[in-house]
Amino acid sequence: MRAILFILSCILPLSVLAAPRRMVVASGDCKDAELGSQANAFLGALVSRPEHDVLSATEFSERLFPQPARSYEDLQRQLDTAQDHFYESRHGKAAQALDEVLQQIIRLPVGDARWKLFAGAQLLQGLNYRSMGRPKESDAAFRNVLRLEPTHKLDPDFFAPSVRQGFDKLRRELNTARKVTLSVRTIVPGAEVYLDGKKVGQTPLTLDVPAGTYDVTLVKDGAVSFPRQLQAHGAETPLLVDMAYEGSVTATPFPCLTAPDSSDERVLSYAVRLGVTVGVEEVIVVRLERSSSGPKWFAATVLNVKGGQKLREGGFKTQGLDAPAEALSALVDFVTTGRSPSKLVVMNADGRPPWEHPATPGDKAGGGSPAGTVDINAPDRLTEGVTGPASASTPGLRVASYVLLGAGVAALGGAGAVRLMAQKDVDDLEKRAQNGRILSTDQDSLRLRNSLIQKNNLLTGLLVGGGAAVVTGAVLFLVSPSQMAPPPVSVGVAADGEAVSASLSGAF
Repeated sequence: MRAILFILSCILPLSVLAAPRRMVVASGDCKDAELGSQANAFLGALVSRPEHDVLSATEFSERLFPQPARSYEDLQRQLDTAQDHFYESRHGKAAQALDEVLQQIIRLPVGDARWKLFAGAQLLQGLNYRSMGRPKESDAAFRNVLRLEPTHKLDPDFFAPSVRQGFDKLRRELNTARKVTLSVRTIVPGAEVYLDGKKVGQTPLTLDVPAGTYDVTLVKDGAVSFPRQLQAHGAETPLLVDMAYEGSVTATPFPCLTAPDSSDERVLSYAVRLGVTVGVEEVIVVRLERSSSGPKWFAATVLNVKGGQKLREGGFKTQGLDAPAEALSALVDFVTTGRSPSKLVVMNADGRPPWEHPATPGDKAGGGSPAGTVDINAPDRLTEGVTGPASASTPGLRVASYVLLGAGVAALGGAGAVRLMAQKDVDDLEKRAQNGRILSTDQDSLRLRNSLIQKNNLLTGLLVGGGAAVVTGAVLFLVSPSQMAPPPVSVGVAADGEAVSASLSGAF
């Protein structure tokens, strides 16, 4: 019993630490109020269980589409206040206000309005730094305008002649400085390219720019790419953007993939890529399924990001904006554990979800079962084989026992192979030994002796490790009964004159 408790104490902390970080994304018409309402309710039910470590909608938006905390008009007023501070020689307050404005401007939608506000803030920042005796910071602010608008002229009513002369000197320096060729491409051409919010052309675009860091955003037919910072350096800096993927992602009012002309497989592929972009381990894609006849279903598909695999899929019948709280809770249980509680429909035995089956004459509720009943069938194993009641009832310890038993058998088989290889060295050494002794001048005998010592150490390790794995696997097998047939496991051992190898394969 103490051994069992020790094994469990080692395994359970690992399972807690390995809990995946998940995110939820809707798929379909992202403006559908019913989809948004039920997706938000599902995410709320999932977030209410902190052990699942779920990415919130706010965190998702902040990572991909950060929104400004203030409107354009508020930022313009704050810029005017910073200008008043400057004219009243409160340069410290002006610098602080300008830093806050610039941090928010880069979050505004791209276009002429943003660039105008950005350029005005940078020019005032440059002027303020010059008054503070910080010429390097002043020149850097002025360059941020000149590098994208080299013909910009300072207004003589607001800028002194000495400032204008310094500004013109920077212009000449940038014109003669070595440029970086920025090459922007999209799979489908014709996307508008914005640098620091200013439109500079359409893809495919090749543009010579001064070296530095730029905020890059692409827009095509209303779809907006993920904003990114690009380091332009060297002779050429290429950038390829998949607007079909990035343009399908929206963050408001809910994380959503809108791809009306794409197949289900394309949407799931985009969801996996989105998981990689955001940095989560699992993505749960939720959607409303409307069959030609019968009820609507709120469905959820769980995808493993690292392997790009569909882990499980389930859903429940729904109507209206609000989903039943009990059904939502059941669906959360299913997508996080693989269990199939009541009011949850999982994949049917033929591998097709129930919402793809046409209604039958005896289906009073339109879903393949009489009204008021629950349609729960044992599903096929999906890619990861964790979808139905039978598989869900299999404890994780049972799977671990199969792995340990297989590994132990492989190790013991490898030990046998090592013993056979060592026998040849023993025979050769006996032939060379003189009266059972090894001469120090006999290099071949010494080599055979050292080889036998190494094989003996390897043999001891395989026997001890294999025996421990078999015993541990047997203990886990006894404490984890299951009605499920053990998964197929193949053990292979290969040996030649110099080395031995063992392999273990199967479904775990």
